[in-house]
Amino acid sequence: MVAHNQVAADNAISTAAEPRRRPEPSSSSSSPVAPVRPRPCPAIPAPAPGDTHFRTFRSHAEYRRITRTSALLDACGFYWGPLSVHGAHERLRAEPVGTFLVRDSRQRNCFFALSVKMASGPTSIRVHFQAGRFHLDGSRESFDCLFELLEHYVAAPRRMLGAPLRQRRVRPLQELCRQRIVATVGRENLARIPLNPVLRDYLSSFPFQI
Repeated sequence: MVAHNQVAADNAISTAAEPRRRPEPSSSSSSPVAPVRPRPCPAIPAPAPGDTHFRTFRSHAEYRRITRTSALLDACGFYWGPLSVHGAHERLRAEPVGTFLVRDSRQRNCFFALSVKMASGPTSIRVHFQAGRFHLDGSRESFDCLFELLEHYVAAPRRMLGAPLRQRRVRPLQELCRQRIVATVGRENLARIPLNPVLRDYLSSFPFQI
């Protein structure tokens, strides 16, 4: 009771000392509004090591080879990334026989897939990467480079592969010139051409005839 009287007296003194203020009209003046606190975002669980279907690299050399292959694929123009099997076959259906593209594989332990228009229709073949070399599913021929594999099947007597299906139909002139130079002098002789370092680097950035 003493404490209550003391609080009342203090309030009276404070009221007398300060001028009376007119209350502002507010629908919520009788009940104070609690400050709005931001709701924390739900934590996203980190992917478990087994979530990816790609196997881990056995060596740093394998990692470098796949990294180099990915860079070449980004520059080639006929790499379609995570395109599905159905999407690849639909794009190839109206193309001439032999037209092909490279895409990401969705199969376990396989990085890339080759989709090609055959006489019977579009089909897809897994590209395996084992012991640092690439080979097509069902074939014993293996290659150090994915693009050497493609060049082999383009130039093979059976001509399993023809022209690649590029995302851009019209190629830049410098790419066409580079392809012609590589086809004329050979990949192994590019360093012997008397060119300035900038042009030599451009030729060696994609030294293939595709």
